[in-house]
Amino acid sequence: QVQLVESGGGLVQPEGSLRLSCVASGRLSSIIAMGWYRQAPGKQRELVAGFSSGGSTNYADSVKGRFTISRTNAKNAVYLQMNSLKPEDTAVYYCNVKSTLFPYEIWGQGTQVTVSS
Repeated sequence: QVQLVESGGGLVQPEGSLRLSCVASGRLSSIIAMGWYRQAPGKQRELVAGFSSGGSTNYADSVKGRFTISRTNAKNAVYLQMNSLKPEDTAVYYCNVKSTLFPYEIWGQGTQVTVSS
């Protein structure tokens, strides 16, 4: 199995920046995709940014040009650089990994991002 530990959330003013980190451990060779999701109060969890199994990246329209996802070649960490943050980016952010091993999808514990003046 794969275990995930997230860090980097916090309170930031509008137009500020934050960098989220997610470190993976365990059966890293089983990882086929990595990404970040978020869930705001009263809303469904949504994909923010991710790497597909082929290595391509995709972003939610709402974050394109402001957020950048990156990862290590060893797939033991994935990062989300968030710039020009807006109040509507406020949410709990979750790291997500898809694996060839049961349970096939693993979630991090979540980290709160609050954008407010």
